[in-house]
Amino acid sequence: MTSEPPRKPATGPDEEQGPSKSARKRAAHAAQDLGEELIRLRDSELAALELPERLVEAVREARRIKSRGGGARQRQYIGKLMREIDLEPIRAFFASRSTTDAREAERFKRIEAWRERLLAEGAPALVELERWRPGIDRDEWTRRLGAAQDERTRTGVTGPASRELFRALRALFAEDPGQSATMPE
Repeated sequence: MTSEPPRKPATGPDEEQGPSKSARKRAAHAAQDLGEELIRLRDSELAALELPERLVEAVREARRIKSRGGGARQRQYIGKLMREIDLEPIRAFFASRSTTDAREAERFKRIEAWRERLLAEGAPALVELERWRPGIDRDEWTRRLGAAQDERTRTGVTGPASRELFRALRALFAEDPGQSATMPE
């Protein structure tokens, strides 16, 4: 015995059975979940999706609603509106966004690792950085590194000099985006 209600039998040989009630409910919940992700987007990202105006207004209204019950009803309404449109472009947007976010997180971790390596190893790490990126201003990098190391020795934590070193590394790694894939670790 199954927990799914019986389906209406097809009336003719060419007539296909539609999706089951459970499948329809799963699709409705998926559309509502996607709608909740839309609520968390910035207005510029929402505009880039070129959604129907009714849906955009419903998303903006959902952001303004503070009541728990009212918010739940608004999210259900957004889910209903979402069932009327093609969801694939929205799913593709979120997939590409998560890929971009993952790339940015990886880039941030590598820059952070380089900063920590420079602070821990000092001159040998700077030589390695210079080998990877010839033409950097060695005196300027030595000054930045020395200030960040002195700061860490004095206070035991990172501060303005360490943040300056991080910003310089970020700028260095951003100079040639093609290099970021082969950025040394």
